[in-house]
Amino acid sequence: MRAAVFEQPGEPAAVLSVRDVELPVPGPGEVRVRMLAAPVNPSDLMTIRGTYGRTPPFPATPGYEGVGVVEAAGPGLLGRMLVGKRVASISRNGGTWAEHVIVAARQAIPLPGSLSRDEAAMFFVNPVTAWAMTRDVLAVPKGDWLLLTAAGSALGRMIIRLGKRDGFRTVAVVRREETAQQLRQEGADAVVVFDGDQQPPEHLRELVNEATGTDGVGYAVDPVGGPTGSAVVGCLGLRGRMLVYGTLDDQPLSFSPRLLIGRAARIEGFWLSHYMESLGLLSRLKMVRRIAGLVGDGTLRAEVAQSFPLEQVQEAIAASEQSGRSGKVLLNLQAE
Repeated sequence: MRAAVFEQPGEPAAVLSVRDVELPVPGPGEVRVRMLAAPVNPSDLMTIRGTYGRTPPFPATPGYEGVGVVEAAGPGLLGRMLVGKRVASISRNGGTWAEHVIVAARQAIPLPGSLSRDEAAMFFVNPVTAWAMTRDVLAVPKGDWLLLTAAGSALGRMIIRLGKRDGFRTVAVVRREETAQQLRQEGADAVVVFDGDQQPPEHLRELVNEATGTDGVGYAVDPVGGPTGSAVVGCLGLRGRMLVYGTLDDQPLSFSPRLLIGRAARIEGFWLSHYMESLGLLSRLKMVRRIAGLVGDGTLRAEVAQSFPLEQVQEAIAASEQSGRSGKVLLNLQAE
């Protein structure tokens, strides 16, 4: 079979190649999935570069999610029940950028036939993260403000649409006015243009307070870190809560503890794999039905910008990192 492989961290152009590898055999509690499509997510690229929170054993294949059909199962009732079913393949160790992948049977999630192949390929990481952070972990009440950075991303747009649907208000932080205009049309209640590398953190608080009419927001989510994430801390109001779910900027958060002490504010980390591990089987099944409905009605749907065959993985990565790109980049792994 063919797979994208890297043997050490580094720039994808230097360390990643597509090659023939041995067809894997599922062990106890595992299934082998014939992959159909997988998205190119920031977490995949961070793993290749060695900047993600988890380092895979080498040689490694990237890809934490995708869609495929279970074609073989190791010992275990659950795996045998999944054979022949189309599933969202969730691999905490990567591996979905390949024609076949081994995943734990409990991480192969059967999907309703109403989802298209592309919707199924992008079913897990962004939609579940958007819903879990805003509706479960933070449980943002109707009418309250949620600040989000990297708001022009696919996940950011999902959160904006969730806000419109469920009644919480969103203040979107972006770096370009062009993106700001798009998000206003998308339904963001307020949009501010801010670049943490060029502007002082106090400026973001001024912009946010002016846009929201508040003295600090109650909730915030940030995948950036660095100067932008640090500026978000200063935007929290009394008893405000901030979830950090990414490190797009390699620089650490830097802020005065007084920003938390004086407002009794909190900063928490969110990692999707830990969240999913905390859920029992029934909770997972309920979530699948809920997310499928929200993907189906457009709330948690992501647009596809471009698709590439596996052999063009380098072109796919380059397209995914183009500035101003709208929509996800997919790898087509096999014909369905």
